[in-house]
Amino acid sequence: MSVTMKVLVGMVLGILVGLVINLTGMNASGSWANAYLTEGLFSVVGQMFVNALKMLVVPLVFFSLVCGVCGIGDVKLLGRIGSKAFLLYLLTTAIAIASAIIIAAGFGIGEGMNASSEANFSGRESPPLTDVIVSIIPSNPINAMAQGDMLPVIFFSILFGVSILMVGKKAESVSDFVEKLNEVMMKMVTVVMAVAPYAVFCLIARAIANLGMELLGQLLGYVLVLIGVLMFHLFITLQVVLKLFSGLSPLTFVRKIRNAQVFAFSTSSSNATIPVTLRTVTERMGVRNSVASFTVPFGATINMDGTAIMQGVATVFIANIYNVDLGMGGYLTVILMSVLASIGTAGVPGVGLIMLSMVFAQVGLPIEGIGLILGVDRLLDMIRTAVNISGDAVVSVVVANSEGQVDKDVYNDPEAGAIGEVHIGQQPS
Repeated sequence: MSVTMKVLVGMVLGILVGLVINLTGMNASGSWANAYLTEGLFSVVGQMFVNALKMLVVPLVFFSLVCGVCGIGDVKLLGRIGSKAFLLYLLTTAIAIASAIIIAAGFGIGEGMNASSEANFSGRESPPLTDVIVSIIPSNPINAMAQGDMLPVIFFSILFGVSILMVGKKAESVSDFVEKLNEVMMKMVTVVMAVAPYAVFCLIARAIANLGMELLGQLLGYVLVLIGVLMFHLFITLQVVLKLFSGLSPLTFVRKIRNAQVFAFSTSSSNATIPVTLRTVTERMGVRNSVASFTVPFGATINMDGTAIMQGVATVFIANIYNVDLGMGGYLTVILMSVLASIGTAGVPGVGLIMLSMVFAQVGLPIEGIGLILGVDRLLDMIRTAVNISGDAVVSVVVANSEGQVDKDVYNDPEAGAIGEVHIGQQPS
């Protein structure tokens, strides 16, 4: 049985067990079920998993970002094409999370729950946006890592990677070493996510036992709103960007990107989909390989529109669940954090949750709130990945077109580069 199926089974079983405990009154304060199950076994296993996620944040962001920057290969490529791609990726990500927050807030998902955190959480005021911007540059990067202050860590990681590129051959051994460490961190993510089905069961069972049927209704709202925003971004925002900046047909793009989307959906990994995305962009859409070979891997590293949307919707949902008013400053901080975090979000399954914990910590939301959405996240991750790679392809086409590097005859030919089927394998580690 795949991990995805195990997570879904764990979620369903957790809901059923939680409902039984809640509806039968077994979870009354002082009862054995409350002491040994909901606040005992379920709480311990759930918190251990949450701690494991938090444990991975700093090293994963650092190694992933440094490898991403080094993967560019030449500082000169950060010139015209690199700047265009970078700005477009940040623009689409900012639009994605802003629309996610606006739509989620408009629907009011999670309102009225008034849940409380077992960590005796009390909402704190978000720091002024100017302070957040100034604090991006760390006075002590090691201390920033130890404290889990992610904005300075992201800045230092990017600067470290650029410096490796500038040193050149002398730093190749450093680059190779960091890449190997990054692979180790990816494996650690795989190991932690392997226990996700059991953690999902415990986290969901405890939440349902404490909150009852009302949580299910709110969770359904979260899922529907998140899928709706993802579809809005895929079929409206990205296609408007494509048409506005290139003049090419969005309908043609949507038809030609489908194979890559299917592969992304099945693997939940932007990195695993790079070969298919690259082939689709070059052979199906006529983008020159000299551009696509840079923009597609670059996008898989820094362009996480779907993940940013999840972070926006989840932040509104959890803030409403715990009755925390983040205010305009808080949501602006979330937008800034998510745009910057997207640069360090590795293109592998499940990493979005780790980045979400970073955003929660920055604005003062309880980390354990992630447990409320963890059960449905693996399924939603598949949709998010399809949106992510679609954004990579849109920016690749737009940047290449601005440089005269798109063969429009190939782009407009519905049969160009077509193949009978895409063989979908198991997701790589």
